[in-house]
Amino acid sequence: MKRTNYNGELRLANVGEEVTLVGWVSTRRNLGSILFIDLRDNTGIVQLCVEDPNKAPDVRNEYVVQVTGVVRKKDVPNPKLPSGDIEVLVKDMKVINKAENPPFIIADKTDALEDTRLEYRYLDLRRPCMLNNLRTRAKIVKMTHEYLDSNRFLEVETPILDLATPEGARDYLVPSRLHHGCFYALPQSPQLFKQLLMIGGIERYYQIAKCFRDEDLRADRQPEFTQIDVETSFMDQEQVLDLAEGMLKRYFKEIVNVDIKLPLRRLNYWDAMDTYGSDKPDTRYGLHLQDVTEIFKKADFASFKDAKYIKGILIPGKGKETSRKKIDVLSLEARKFNLKGILALKVEEGKLEGSFAKFLTPEIEEELRSFLSLKEDDLFVFASSKDRRDIDFGLGAIRTLFA
Repeated sequence: MKRTNYNGELRLANVGEEVTLVGWVSTRRNLGSILFIDLRDNTGIVQLCVEDPNKAPDVRNEYVVQVTGVVRKKDVPNPKLPSGDIEVLVKDMKVINKAENPPFIIADKTDALEDTRLEYRYLDLRRPCMLNNLRTRAKIVKMTHEYLDSNRFLEVETPILDLATPEGARDYLVPSRLHHGCFYALPQSPQLFKQLLMIGGIERYYQIAKCFRDEDLRADRQPEFTQIDVETSFMDQEQVLDLAEGMLKRYFKEIVNVDIKLPLRRLNYWDAMDTYGSDKPDTRYGLHLQDVTEIFKKADFASFKDAKYIKGILIPGKGKETSRKKIDVLSLEARKFNLKGILALKVEEGKLEGSFAKFLTPEIEEELRSFLSLKEDDLFVFASSKDRRDIDFGLGAIRTLFA
């Protein structure tokens, strides 16, 4: 089998050439006197034209075929395809492998549920968006090697079979064949090894490291993951931040062609927590936490007497649509973070409404309105706590629900 070209790379410059292509049948359209086939490989799709369908083998979606034909200009270009200006007039077609009807549509806009896609992962990977994800990941890994190599870092692979060391999760254990009753642990990170490398004089180490952590699945947690692992000697915090920013700048420029300006905005831990209620905040939207401790401490409200922190979130224009039932749901979320619940105030027809409003003196209300710049239909949800982290994390969770 001699492939001469890749499907998605054919252009007008190839018109008149005889080509041999291979790939999967993406779609077919039999018009009776003529048959059109979209042939897909890992570079994209090209349209095949079979002028005598009776001489072509019977092909269905996801059949693997080899075709030989001549590239010609299309009468009506397809602007949706990079190869949309041309088509291939088929002279010969051979079926390499037949296929049963796939369990879902092999396209970016598929009808499959995630469980089905995972069960037939080999079919899911044929979708262009999935292939693009793998290509992007490979490009990032390549760029990481180039960037860190250029900054005098040395790539060192550290062992996978390791001793169990205290980390943030439980270990995965592998029994030893030679030493009965003894186990290796898969590394949660290469921490000890890279510290030994620093002692050994390597100075600047990196690794695209596999890590394993036995913990519950979350949006940002899974048992096996890959991280860009870096350790340095003789570098201060600013140098490490500059190194990381330079790497991110290169990623954004080469992957999505966005030129980010350096230095990036920097937040220390408590600035992030007190503003966003998270140590990994989403800064794309506002809804910042507001500290109203000094204002609400003046109110004659028993639950606030022992509270060290009283904070809230102002949500503009959400007063009317936020029901009592929604506030109860927010209270349930807040209790996960050791908060007693959520209180709410709304601006309705110029007045502050809510169960807490009766505890506000005219002076407190005026100070609150000025501090928050309250407007009609604004909603202010708030809570109290003795613990700074509890109230920040709790309100941070509430913040994401209103995003």
